[in-house]
Amino acid sequence: MSKTWRPATQLVHGGTLRSQYGEMSEAIYLTQGFVYDTSEAAEARFKGETEGFIYARYGSPTNDMFEKRMCGLEGAEDARATASGMAAVTAAILCQLKAGDHIVAARALFGSCRWVVETLAPKYGIECTLVDGRNLENWEKAIQKNTKVFFLESPTNPTLEIVDIAGVAKLANQIGAKVVVDNVFATPLFQKPLELGAHIVVYSATKHIDGQGRCLGGVVLSDKKWIDENLHDYFRHTGPAMSPFNAWTLLKGIETLPLRVAQQTKNASKIADFLAEQKQVARVIYPGRADHPQADIIAKQMTGGSTLVCFELKGGKEAAFKLQNALDIVTISNNLGDTRSLITHPATTTHKNLTDEARTELGISPGTVRLSAGIEDTDDLIEDFAKALGSIAS
Repeated sequence: MSKTWRPATQLVHGGTLRSQYGEMSEAIYLTQGFVYDTSEAAEARFKGETEGFIYARYGSPTNDMFEKRMCGLEGAEDARATASGMAAVTAAILCQLKAGDHIVAARALFGSCRWVVETLAPKYGIECTLVDGRNLENWEKAIQKNTKVFFLESPTNPTLEIVDIAGVAKLANQIGAKVVVDNVFATPLFQKPLELGAHIVVYSATKHIDGQGRCLGGVVLSDKKWIDENLHDYFRHTGPAMSPFNAWTLLKGIETLPLRVAQQTKNASKIADFLAEQKQVARVIYPGRADHPQADIIAKQMTGGSTLVCFELKGGKEAAFKLQNALDIVTISNNLGDTRSLITHPATTTHKNLTDEARTELGISPGTVRLSAGIEDTDDLIEDFAKALGSIAS
């Protein structure tokens, strides 16, 4: 595997492991266990004296190919593939913490991510402080003597806020804490958290990496030392392993990631500009627009916009539901990163479990809608929105 390959090449060829049959497409190794020539060979494998696979819960050749391909794209030394994005988030956070430790997390998180740090972690004696992640002073003020982890999404779900990753990493390094970044919305093509100073990156591979609504998956990436000392045993013994079939599906999906994200980003940008001019729309938030509140940070840490658009309708929940129900091409779904354009109403789906106060803090109003742009024809999508907006006025 060449470190000089650019992303599009890396995503087709990186990490490829062929069997003795010389297959073109990656093989699916659907097996629970592996065999050894001798008892001595088994002993050496379990001691770590020889390389090889032991049990599918620990890893398999198919999963290994996916992990290596993600490492090549992300610029990470090591990775572990997990059964879902939330398995990746939970493992990355909990594997390095114990009772008495403290997490500082941005309050703008996907609902399940927020539940992990705000509800699950405290059950095991791990404290958590939520902050408005847009202001570095808030991160600094939240630091305690027992702070071990900073956790954030950027851009955030669903309001596309931006966190200064390099700034947070600098604060973390001053106290010996680790920064975990959920990089799903930016994709590894538009943002490199490890290059910005983050220590651990997580993805829901269910989203852009698969990109075709077929399977669940996640991945945790970091340096080899951190994975060996923190994630390795946690991963082996708690069992959040990815299915080899899902790993194979993701290997096929990731080959077209640059092509899909390019068209999705083009569509998202054009739709954002269109929506910003419509009288029924109160505001549009899109990282590729000059009017994004944090355009200066975006220019520093992202190389592209986003496949996501967040916008608010003046008519509240009623207008949001009317719009979504009137769309023909765009499908109502809480997933994102798909080849199909998907739309959801966060207040009643992904963030419904938050209190009204918490949603208001995050800028999620009854009229807030999140669009994940697909790869359809741009003009068809804009015409679909024009028709649906007309239904609100009538």
